[in-house]
Amino acid sequence: MCGIVGYIGQKDTKEILLRGLEKLEYRGYDSAGIAVINEDGVHVFKEKGRIAILREEVDANVLSTAGIGHTRWATHGAPSKRNSHPHQSASSRFTLVHNGVIENYSSLKREYLQDVALASDTDTEVVVQVIEKFVNQGADVEEAFSKTLSILKGSYAIALLDEQNPETIFVAKNKSPLLVGLGDGFNVVASDAMAMLQVTDQFVELMDKEIVLVKREAVTIKNLQGEVIERAPYTAELDASDIEKGTYPHYMLKEIDEQPLVMRKIIQKYQDDQGKLSMDPAIVDAVNAADRLYIVACGTSYHAGLVGKQFIEKWAKKPVEVHVASEFSYNMPILSEKPLFIFISQSGETADSRAVLVQIKELGYQALTITNVPGSTLSREANHTLLLHAGPEIAVASTKAYTAQLGVLAILAAVTAEARGIDLSFDIVKEMGIVANAMEVLCDQKEEMEYIAREYLSTTRNCFFIGRSVDYYVGLEGALKLKEISYIQAEGFAGGELKHGTIALIENGTPVIALATQEHVNLSIRGNVKEVAARGANPCIIALKGLEEEDDRFVLPAVHEELTPLASVIPLQLISYYAALHRGCDVDKPRNLAKSVTVE
Repeated sequence: MCGIVGYIGQKDTKEILLRGLEKLEYRGYDSAGIAVINEDGVHVFKEKGRIAILREEVDANVLSTAGIGHTRWATHGAPSKRNSHPHQSASSRFTLVHNGVIENYSSLKREYLQDVALASDTDTEVVVQVIEKFVNQGADVEEAFSKTLSILKGSYAIALLDEQNPETIFVAKNKSPLLVGLGDGFNVVASDAMAMLQVTDQFVELMDKEIVLVKREAVTIKNLQGEVIERAPYTAELDASDIEKGTYPHYMLKEIDEQPLVMRKIIQKYQDDQGKLSMDPAIVDAVNAADRLYIVACGTSYHAGLVGKQFIEKWAKKPVEVHVASEFSYNMPILSEKPLFIFISQSGETADSRAVLVQIKELGYQALTITNVPGSTLSREANHTLLLHAGPEIAVASTKAYTAQLGVLAILAAVTAEARGIDLSFDIVKEMGIVANAMEVLCDQKEEMEYIAREYLSTTRNCFFIGRSVDYYVGLEGALKLKEISYIQAEGFAGGELKHGTIALIENGTPVIALATQEHVNLSIRGNVKEVAARGANPCIIALKGLEEEDDRFVLPAVHEELTPLASVIPLQLISYYAALHRGCDVDKPRNLAKSVTVE
């Protein structure tokens, strides 16, 4: 959600900024812009729409060795050129890009800017205008920057250019992610390391409410009191080839195909030298010391948490609650005496989850983050971290990160069970290896999934997913995938709930995708399928091998019944992909959505 890049060095900056923004397209955006500075002043280029449109507007004759760029996902003001970043102060001396939400922008406007005519509808412009106001009142730029930050309420990642000081990019963050990258004779700024892997793999993490002065030869980090902070860089362990589509038409399809590899990598990463599952003993101790686990997540990660609850409760015999982060932060339930919070987030930057993390830390509780991004905010601020090892996920609709979350949750449950002296009665390493093989088989059946998408979803306006037990949770994820990228109204329901209201929505030809992978509820879900079929629905049953019946539309390879969610979701991902493709939708960048949701 929104993205920032910046460069100051020796090379012409336009192409570096544009390529950096292209690497951030996956985050979701509706407009983009860059500002570059040279002896003639600051030159701003911005447009509504894709970066390809922005490229056409950038003047190739303007040469510069310093600049900032931005992709915007609208929060304040409609997507438009006037609301696009960068924004400038009234005199055009200061130029700023910003991620996040300034909650008190209206009061700042009333208090400081009654005599300033604003050029946009954004909260961001207020920030750059207030900075100039303080400079006009006698403050130097760093003082004005610091003073402005001290009165902002909300979240921000900011990069600022000063026309009178072209040798510095002023940078700061609070709640929103931002990194500084280090180079030889240059330095960069980025919301995500992958944006600037083109020029460096050395990055410095920034902490909330720090001020950073980025120059060609030096980076200076200060707190709001002006004290200099020393911090060593880290190496971004990303392969540039991992973030390219290669021969794939879409990132989503590439990432679906990567799931067998990711599952095998997770098994490898969480084994010791003897081939036994292993993880940080402090994490296992924290789980076992808790009297109740609280999983907090959003969207796809929330669905993974629902499945993870089944793993942990069935295998480790620990009680688990699963909560939507955005609701938990405002309606905290009565907590147990010794809770442990588990935050699940692909990006590790999810603002709703971080709001809960801040609250529970203030209460003195411990937290574990399960994320794909080491060094992310949720990882850094929690007591413990389990990494997904899924590699960069670029498509907005999560696929491999979801199955990686399930894999890591399964391993956490198994290791915890062993530490508690509970025998699982099956070899989870062996069974997860079988799952990885099944994933591979399923990924090779794209043609069949495309047939199903054409047969059931070509013209429909809605679709229902039903299941019982853990299949219900997988159905929720399947429905989310379909609605995210194809814009078909899709909902997941527990099979037994149909007769309590939902069945009223069934019309002649309504597609109903039913999962049947659990033996103890197999007959029940098939009864639910008969109920909807009797009312005109067009049912598509996806069954586990060994439970299949003659009229089932697709049969999954045999895997351990308790691990079926890792496999059964793949056909749903592929069906959603082809449904979106046939409808002409932008598969990787669906409308109105963002990959990393960094605002509440």
